[in-house]
Amino acid sequence: MERDNGKWGMGMEERAGFGDRLLAAILDFLIRGAVLTLIAWIVYGEFTVYGTNLTDILDLAYLIFVPVVWHGYVIGKRLVGIRIVKESGENVTIGTMLLRVLAGGLIYALTLGIAALVSAFMVGLREDRRAIHDFIAGTYVKKEAG
Repeated sequence: MERDNGKWGMGMEERAGFGDRLLAAILDFLIRGAVLTLIAWIVYGEFTVYGTNLTDILDLAYLIFVPVVWHGYVIGKRLVGIRIVKESGENVTIGTMLLRVLAGGLIYALTLGIAALVSAFMVGLREDRRAIHDFIAGTYVKKEAG
């Protein structure tokens, strides 16, 4: 795709950069953590967020299914005004999100986080602002007009 004054591709959308993506991830993590903590407290009687089967499954389901139902948004991305789309500009599907979350996460885990650092630099430095998980799933994150 050719760059034209910070705009991209067929729809000339602006791609979300490192700052927007990081802010969205932090907001989403805090909100998910609060909700999962409440659920863990109700179910288990303690404030154990991650590491319980229920909260891990709910967290994974959120990351995969919410963007499909909500057209590329999770709560943090909605608050920041960015969303995940396929390279074609179409909305993400379950298959797309499975690749993005599971395959991407597996690569980050297998490389002990090194690939996650590489991805952060890719988003910050590459013109197309795509991370490793974006390449795996055929996605990018775009800024929404508004």
